[in-house]
Amino acid sequence: MNIISAFLSVFLFVSCANAKEKSYTGSTPAAPVIRTFLGIPLSDSVDFIRWKLILHNKLYQIECNYGIGKPNTNGFFDGGKKIEWSGKLSKEKNFFQLRNGNKVLKIAELNEDLLHLLDADNSLLVGNGGWSYTLTNLSPSGTDQVNITTKQTALKDSMAFQGRTPCHVPGIIAPGTLCYKLKWYLVLYANAEKNEPGTYRVFGTTWREKGGRQGNWKIINGKNGRIIYQLNDDKGNGFLFLLKLDEHILVFTDASGKLLAGDEDFSYTLNSSSFLNIY
Repeated sequence: MNIISAFLSVFLFVSCANAKEKSYTGSTPAAPVIRTFLGIPLSDSVDFIRWKLILHNKLYQIECNYGIGKPNTNGFFDGGKKIEWSGKLSKEKNFFQLRNGNKVLKIAELNEDLLHLLDADNSLLVGNGGWSYTLTNLSPSGTDQVNITTKQTALKDSMAFQGRTPCHVPGIIAPGTLCYKLKWYLVLYANAEKNEPGTYRVFGTTWREKGGRQGNWKIINGKNGRIIYQLNDDKGNGFLFLLKLDEHILVFTDASGKLLAGDEDFSYTLNSSSFLNIY
């Protein structure tokens, strides 16, 4: 029995040691559910939170830096405030639960490269024009896997999305061009009566001096139930591709459907805007 017990102990130790540790980073807004979990007072002024999240077996380690953003930098005034601790996690299908005492944070695993933080009702948290709630694997695999899909619902007359992303959306920034981030404001127009896509207008860093770009868009039914919004150029060829996660969240993909992986400052997620802000 002693030999068997010793063997099992060694086996379990080796299994745990070989389990793959995953590290994620990103910057997010500070929704109430996030503040509650992290212990940030609702009265504190917070522009954004920068995350480092490590998942390993049934444990997690979290490091967060938060505060008021310092203009023309990616940091905080006075270095911001910092939080660090470890805790237990559980996973069911494609969803994690992180526990901090009696508080729980739920996270959806979009694929091996991307996580998205959830609200208390299990819906995807919606960000703003500056940051989303998507975290990116520090060593992205470039997988074409997508764990979460949604159904196409009735189209509205207009749907607006906004956000800031890194500069590596395919075909947008010429190689060698100095670029830190891309700002986006996208409006999709549709024939609501016929429930058909129509035209789009996209504004942002690349088209600021041109008054935006216009064209037609269409819906592509991809593999495994994916819904992709394709924006066409003036020749009818797709030049931007966005995976629909729900009514409020779109994520940039490449032409083959792979989700783009962000960095510690920005993801490739666009968030719905409740108002039309045509620059």
